[in-house]
Formats: sequence, structure tokens, C-alpha cells
Amino acid sequence: MSDGSQRPAGDESPVPEPDYTIESVTDKISSIVLVRPYGYGWLVGFTISFVLMMVLLLATSVLFIKGVGIWGVRTPVMWGFAIVNFVWWVGIGHAGTLISAILLLLKQDWRTSINRFAEAMTLFAVACAGLFPILHLGRPWVFYWLFPYPNTMGMWPQWRSPLIWDVFAVTTYATVSLLFWYIGLIPDLATLRDRSKNRVAQIAYGILAMGWSGSSRHWHRYRTTYLLMAGLATPLVVSVHTIVSFDFTIAIVPGWHSTIFPPYFVAGAIFSGFAMVLTLTIPLRRIYGLQGFITAKHLENMAKIILTTGMIVAYGYFIEAFMAWYSANPYEMHQVLNSRPKGPYAHTYWQLIACNCLIPQLLWIKWFRTNPLALWVISIIVNIGMWLERYVIVVVSLSSDFLPSSWAMYHGTKWDYATLFGSMGLFLMLLFLFVRVLPVISITEMRELVHEQAGHDESHGAGGTKP
Repeated sequence: MSDGSQRPAGDESPVPEPDYTIESVTDKISSIVLVRPYGYGWLVGFTISFVLMMVLLLATSVLFIKGVGIWGVRTPVMWGFAIVNFVWWVGIGHAGTLISAILLLLKQDWRTSINRFAEAMTLFAVACAGLFPILHLGRPWVFYWLFPYPNTMGMWPQWRSPLIWDVFAVTTYATVSLLFWYIGLIPDLATLRDRSKNRVAQIAYGILAMGWSGSSRHWHRYRTTYLLMAGLATPLVVSVHTIVSFDFTIAIVPGWHSTIFPPYFVAGAIFSGFAMVLTLTIPLRRIYGLQGFITAKHLENMAKIILTTGMIVAYGYFIEAFMAWYSANPYEMHQVLNSRPKGPYAHTYWQLIACNCLIPQLLWIKWFRTNPLALWVISIIVNIGMWLERYVIVVVSLSSDFLPSSWAMYHGTKWDYATLFGSMGLFLMLLFLFVRVLPVISITEMRELVHEQAGHDESHGAGGTKP
């Protein structure tokens, strides 16, 4: 039996290697959690991410003590890194739901190898995103005032504020994503419960598996619930980032007041989300020898989605500039056609154009779509470019609005950068913990895929043709 680390030359099937059996799939994936020891690489990576998370804790503590004055926000730029980071992290969290829900409903088998950690990535990214609006409140300890709870002070949320819409959109998205992820985990938790030789692990996995026995009744309810949750999660992919875009598009600030923002933000979210999935998938695939499960075809399919959504994002940039010119609004024209490409932030603007529009065009070439190292570098560049895009939208638009007398430059402080990189540390630390305690690939769905492939091969005779 192959260990899944090598594939025949030219084989681009999106299903596991033909010599995998149901038992070997279970052994291969569950051994990452139950058998494989903690390596030095894992310990070093976890330590670095933990240190970065401590930087986030330090920056947050200083923020609570001294207030938002430690950040670079000043009049007129009252939204800085916090809102930029919030929109960036929410966008990254979109790929997991897209892969899990929409591709499931479309019956795309290639999602099976990547949906589990893409869903986990969604949860961790949304957790990071949720921090920033709270920290940005100025008095974060009273964040619960944003919810319409019965209170004696007669305070109710301002329903016309898009920031209130964000609260409900993001919490709904996080809740549905968590339930969807957990429901898909239940059969795998039962597998880990039955295979674990550690009594504590058996009890922990047994509690989380909720008494799963693999009976036909359990399977029927599992499949029905999973499909319903997929249908419920699908509209959230569009709705969440559409509502986030309303933070900007309902305002009259030049550069924000545009109807292109909702679809443009959704495409950008999928663009950056799939880039982050590739950023995580490629090292994980290499370190744990999962090339037999995550094939070159998986990488190529994700690269094609990045290329497609990247073209939509580039089209959004063009339409934004065209409508600014076509409107003949002097403030909009100054902001989009002058301030961004030729103003003091021009270097940031052209960097985002290079990262989001030009470099992804390399994915038209098959070699870049199938070469893991090249694809990994492009995915990192896309993530950087999408952060720069949010920076340009938020900061540049606020720094030069209607009155030249109120224009001012914005610069992030060391605490802004500490919060940004600290949130990355939190994200990576959660990811390292996930890899060690839960299966990174769905054992249940992968076994079903192997079973279907075996049945197809038998129907074509010995050594049957691949589908």
C-alpha cells in the first residue's frame, strides 16, 4: 500500500490514490492525532505563534489601560488598523463556508480533502475578526450594549448603524459555521474515541461524539442535518460580507459611496479566503505526507477559483474608477482618480494593484497552478494585497474627504502593528492546536470517496479506468 506521499506522473485525479482502502484511509488520517508524536517543527511553530499571541495580549492590555490613543487614529482618520484588520479577517473566513457548503450542494468531490481545515480556518479567522470591533469601541468592556437585551437603562441599539448589522451578521455567521463544522466532525470523533488508547482521550472524544454508534438512524439524521446546515450556510457567504461592505457604502465619504461594494467585497472575500486556504494547505500537505489525499488537482482547482475571483476584483477596481469619472463628481474623482493613484499613498495603491491584479495572472499558466511552491508564494502575495486593499479603502478615503483643510496623513503605531501580528499569532496557535487534537481531513467523507472509487473500478473490471 502506498503511504500517499507520491503520485504517478501526470495523475491529476481529485480523489485519493487507487490503492488506498477504507481502513488505510482511517489509519493515515487518525494517526496524525493519535500516533504521530509532537515534532520539533510543530513545537517551534506553536511557540512562535504563542509568543505572537502574547504580543496581542500585551497590546490589548495597554489599550485597556491607556485607550485608543495608543493607535494612530486621529481626526479625520478615525478608522485605522482595527477596521482594516476586521474586514480582512472576515474575508479570510469566507473560503471555509464556500468549500464546505456551496461545493457540497454542487456535489463537488474535490472539496472532501480540504473542507475540514478550511472550516476550522473559518472559525479561527472569525474569532480574530470579532476582536477588532470590540477593541475599537473605546470602552470594550461594555460591548454587550450592542445587543438588544432587556435592560433597566432603556438603552437599545441604533438599528440604522451598519456596525450593529455587523454584530448580527458576524455572530450569525460564526454560530452557523461552528455548528456546521461540529456536525461534520461527529462521526470522526467517534472514530478517534474507538481508536484512542488513552483513557482521557477516549472520554473526551466520547463526550464530543455524543453517543454516535454508526447506526442507520444516526447516519440518516446526520446526513439530513448536514445538508440542511449547508443550505443555511450558503446564503451567509453572500450576506455577511455584503453587510460588512455597508459599513462603507452607505456613508457619503468619497471613495465609499458606491453600489459596486457589496459584490466587490464578496468576490474579494472569496479571493483572500482561498488564498489563505492554499497558504495553509501546501505546508500541511508536505509536512504530514498528505499528497495522496490533497492532489495536484485540488491545488489547481483552488488556483482557478483564485484566478476567477481575482478577475472579478480587478473588474471592481475598474468599475470603481469608471463610475467616479462618469459621475463627474469632483470629490469622487479626486479620491479615486487622483488621491489613490497619485497621492501620498500611491505606493500602497500600486502595491495592491500588483498583488491583486497583475501577479495572479500567472495562474493562467498551468505550471504556476500546479507547482506547490509557486502557488504558495502567490497565495501569500494575494493575502498581502487584500490587506492593502482594505487599508486603501479605509484610510485613504478618510484622509482626504470634502474639505482640504481637514486632510491629514495616517500612520500606524507600534501598537497597531502589534495587534495585527498578534492576531496572526492567535490564528496560527489555534490552527496548531487543531492539527494536534482533531483530524485535518474528514475521515468519514474520505472513506465514502474511496468506497465510491472502488465500486467504480470494480464496475470497469480489474484495474478499472479512473473516472
